[in-house]
Amino acid sequence: MKKWLPWIIVAVAVFGIYSWAKGFNNTAVDLKETATKSWGDVESSYQRRNDLIGNLVKTVQGAADFERSTLTEVIEARAKATSTTIDPTNITPEQLAAFNQAQSGLSSALSRLLVTVERYPDLKANQNFLELQSQLEGTENRINVARDRFNEAVEPYNQHIKRFPNSLLAGLFNFDELNYYKADAGSEVAPDVEFNF
Repeated sequence: MKKWLPWIIVAVAVFGIYSWAKGFNNTAVDLKETATKSWGDVESSYQRRNDLIGNLVKTVQGAADFERSTLTEVIEARAKATSTTIDPTNITPEQLAAFNQAQSGLSSALSRLLVTVERYPDLKANQNFLELQSQLEGTENRINVARDRFNEAVEPYNQHIKRFPNSLLAGLFNFDELNYYKADAGSEVAPDVEFNF
């Protein structure tokens, strides 16, 4: 029996290490997939906004002799925003910054469009326009919720791979830290609202 004792101890140790590594890997995969799905929800919300903006532009074009430069800015910003994509399995700070910049440009152009619309009372009373404006507001709320949920999904994954002794296996299994979605630079400053009557 004594000659088998070292082999039994080695077998138990190997099985324990295998179980720990398997548990770490499977949990990390599950948490990363949850974060990846959450990023897909963020992109889906942005896509919904982009789709609505196309309808909004068409409605505005049809209802008013509108300033072409404002519409052109919205159309160009929308095109840029839809062309900027992120690989959800490998989100880098640079990718997030480019994505944020494209989406900020679209938000800014859209804000200018809605401010300019104030000068067109017939358009403001147009039911299609009012419905689209309401849909856009709801979509902006969805985008915010989706970004918050993405950050909530990233947190447990990052905690899992950073905690010791899991951090030893994270590098071995190529699990890198995911980046949180961050607000645009300067967004902590409240915007000035001006009413020119």
